[in-house]
Amino acid sequence: MGKFLTDEQVMVLKQAHKTIRDKRLADRIKAVLYLNYGLSYPEIAKLLLLDEVTLRRHVKEFKEKGLDGLLEFHYTGGQTKLTRVQELELKTHLAESERIFLTAKEAADYVKLTYRVSYSVIGMTKLLHRLGFVYKKPKLVPAKADPIKQQQFLNEYFKLKGEIDMEDQIYFLDATHPQHNTRPSMGWILKGTDKLIKSNTGRDRLNLNGALNAKTLEVVIREDERINSISTINLLDQLLEKHPTGRIYLIWDNARYYYSKAVQHYLRGYPRLVPKFLPPYSPNLNLIERLWRLFHQKVTYNQYYGTFPKFKESVLNFFDNIHLYQKEMKSLLTDNFQLVPT
Repeated sequence: MGKFLTDEQVMVLKQAHKTIRDKRLADRIKAVLYLNYGLSYPEIAKLLLLDEVTLRRHVKEFKEKGLDGLLEFHYTGGQTKLTRVQELELKTHLAESERIFLTAKEAADYVKLTYRVSYSVIGMTKLLHRLGFVYKKPKLVPAKADPIKQQQFLNEYFKLKGEIDMEDQIYFLDATHPQHNTRPSMGWILKGTDKLIKSNTGRDRLNLNGALNAKTLEVVIREDERINSISTINLLDQLLEKHPTGRIYLIWDNARYYYSKAVQHYLRGYPRLVPKFLPPYSPNLNLIERLWRLFHQKVTYNQYYGTFPKFKESVLNFFDNIHLYQKEMKSLLTDNFQLVPT
């Protein structure tokens, strides 16, 4: 056929070939370029292992619709059903709606009702992936959280970090109550198989009171029979002993024992202890919550412990050897806080 492409078209096709990942689409681009270089349809079909009918159809699509026509498979995975505008509308709806479709079939039913277009479950799954959606759990956020108060707290927190003396410390405090139960979690499992984990129905649990140093990521943990004003005062005693000089800023939530008369009386006797309360319903701003998450990932998720003593040993062993997780802690326990969206 000889040369029929402009230099600009050749450049666009070559650039598209560099970025395309689907081999079939790459072959279509090469077919048009080869034809432009003077090769015959039989020669190109032999080189690319295509039949001539298919090859001629691809060239015709390019001549009629340009690059979009040539790469139509890339956009649709077959014959298009929704228009580009409808796909954009669907993407916007799924991204912004409070409703989350639990299955591809629910999305297909919505498309059929809205656009009178039918999709199979497989076809809808492919469409959702192509539109940028993945199948995962949503994140829970407190409904009563106030983003304005959260931002005010962060402004004060970062100001404090920039102004404190070298010997001063900032600690995030909180309690956690790991229970002797198997906690299943998502993980990679061979397709078509089930991964079985033994479970138990134990009600025994540990009560851990902790403090995380925001500067050094050091952790102070104590096990108590109950988490209350007494256990809190005992934890504060440990922090005072650990840091004999300088102020110790205490960032904690609005648990009742932090407001108790006993804790408030104790704080008045130690002016080096400076409490800072988090806004209500703001676990996302408490850095130690991420430490609890790391703990559960390493110790409780998808793990079976036959007896409570073995469970307790594993829990306490994690905190006794917290230095083994310093690399992960440095990556996880940063000042990159997320506000609850309005």
